[in-house]
Amino acid sequence: MLLVSPGQFGVNLFFVLSGFLITGLLLDSRARPDYYKRFYIRRALRILPAYYAILLFLVATRLTSGSFLLMSLLYCSNLSLLFGISMSYAVLWSLAVEEHFYLAWPLAVRQISTPVLMGIAAGIIVLSPLMRLLCYWHTVKINITGDGCFYYTWNTADGLACGALLSIAVRKFRSSRRRLLQLSLIFFALAGLLALLGWPYGITTRKTAIGAALQWTPWNFAFTGLLGLFLLAGTSRWRSYVAPPLLLFFGRISYGLYLVHILFFHAYDRLLPRIAPQSFLSLGTWGALWTRFVIAGAAGVACAYLSRRFFEEPFLRLKGRFSASSNRTMLEAN
Repeated sequence: MLLVSPGQFGVNLFFVLSGFLITGLLLDSRARPDYYKRFYIRRALRILPAYYAILLFLVATRLTSGSFLLMSLLYCSNLSLLFGISMSYAVLWSLAVEEHFYLAWPLAVRQISTPVLMGIAAGIIVLSPLMRLLCYWHTVKINITGDGCFYYTWNTADGLACGALLSIAVRKFRSSRRRLLQLSLIFFALAGLLALLGWPYGITTRKTAIGAALQWTPWNFAFTGLLGLFLLAGTSRWRSYVAPPLLLFFGRISYGLYLVHILFFHAYDRLLPRIAPQSFLSLGTWGALWTRFVIAGAAGVACAYLSRRFFEEPFLRLKGRFSASSNRTMLEAN
């Protein structure tokens, strides 16, 4: 379990990537007269079909409570704890955070100057850990267990802000690969320093005040630095090494895979004792873990591929009516 536990921070990577990509799209189109219309229609075509399909599936199978489904319908599943509702299909919480980002950030990018935007992003990076610390103290005071309030939008916005800050910096450093390299290394250094200093004080677990506030922060910084390095490599002769076909494949199906993967692991856990022979059930801890991962994971990948090709693609093709602006960063060598 120790080997797979870092997988929980994949959502942090998702937020950093999203903050970078969405901010780039907004900055590159901020002068367009159809700025808002274009952004929201394109986002709706990308996200809503698969999202509401999974909600319909949850309704049909009664895998979640009606109150949680209502919260999810309104893209507020991450705020469920505020109303005493458990997150019975937990993967939806990050999509709620993403939608809140879509509501607020386009207006900020359109109306606020770039230097002030950088200041706002930096401020969010500082304030979010403080909000998580207040959340921790509150849950300790009222003796609530669980991580529910850590998923509130204001407690998780720093990953998005890191990506947004990098996106702004990339455009500012458009003609300087060296400055982007320096910025990426600074993020890596901050990640390592924070992890090292926080280790004796419990940064590895959210059961301590330091961990509750800062456990996610080194990961956000490290992913931001890694993204910067990938941008540099992706605009050089090393592009094939950072964009292999397998990675591109998973990038194409990642949204659908994120939505459905937990269903297949739940199905595997429920069906295996009923259909598997006893010899299969005695594989040992590692054998059972890897068998579960391969079978349920492969089924999830297959489902996500079919969803992308036959369900999501028709909607995505409609995006062509709203002229795409490239988010690819063109960095010239000095």
